[in-house]
Amino acid sequence: MTIREEFEKREHEILSEFAAFSDESRGRDVSEVESDIRTAYQRDRDRVIHSKAFRRLKHKTQVFLAPYGDHYRARLTHTLEVSQIARTISKALRCNDDLTEAIALAHDIGHTPFGHVGERALSCVSGMQFAHNIHGVRVVEVLEKDGEGLNLTWEVRDGILNHKTSLTPATLEGDIVRISDKIGYINHDIDDGIRAGVLTEEGLPRECTDVLGHSTRDRIDRMITDLIKNSIGSPRVKMSEESWNALMSLRKYMFENLYTNPVVKREERKAFEIIRILYEYFMDNPEEMPEEFVTFIHNGADKSVIVCDYIAGMTDNYAVETFQNLYIPHSWSKY
Repeated sequence: MTIREEFEKREHEILSEFAAFSDESRGRDVSEVESDIRTAYQRDRDRVIHSKAFRRLKHKTQVFLAPYGDHYRARLTHTLEVSQIARTISKALRCNDDLTEAIALAHDIGHTPFGHVGERALSCVSGMQFAHNIHGVRVVEVLEKDGEGLNLTWEVRDGILNHKTSLTPATLEGDIVRISDKIGYINHDIDDGIRAGVLTEEGLPRECTDVLGHSTRDRIDRMITDLIKNSIGSPRVKMSEESWNALMSLRKYMFENLYTNPVVKREERKAFEIIRILYEYFMDNPEEMPEEFVTFIHNGADKSVIVCDYIAGMTDNYAVETFQNLYIPHSWSKY
């Protein structure tokens, strides 16, 4: 018996009846020889971590565009925090934490530069609805590894696609990531908002904090504990009605007081214009994109889709640098 087979056997002995078992995966689009030492979901987790798209998340906006300070979250640190929250819940519910981790690490891999303003900008200029969850699946299926894709299992791709609030993942592990994402971003965005002087702990709605806690640490602990207690023995995760209502009220407060705050949004117009100008430039000059994107077009792909692919993959820094190289004069030098 291989090490992988021992892992798979142990899953059936330990995990909940509602867990996704590695040896029962719906598989990959392209069949592969199984590893002797890693399960299918362990391989997926490793492929995500080693991908270029995952590494680029370290320079993509979470909430604050180009924040001055080392302690604000970027899209990568958000992803890591969501992953740890999801793993804690997954272990407590005896779910497949390898699958949970793979989905969590990949859930935002389709995000644009400049956060959600990048999504809105690409949707506006291309005339197509750009959604980071849909694009995330495209990244792992088509764009990574110079067009080969990562060939992830169906369950991981389903989790990426369906991690948004309004959607329903097919697995319990995907459902854990979906709600862990909200627990993560609401709490650490509060922390960043307080650090930026936009929010105060005392200013948060008392009807929410009296239920969930009066510090970021207490709120995360309360939400995770409540979720676990109310999800044991269930094929779906859920919070108590009191905690869920408090979380949704706090989320509403964040949209009204942080995500649409003029201090936070003051640089968004510039980011939107950078995306718009880059899109128009590469639509007119597609041959100036990297070779793999030009090849997609030569092979018959929609030029607008490929230009969106290229821009969506940029980090904040690279988008700004590309814009500057195209439109800002450089100082003249003889050498």
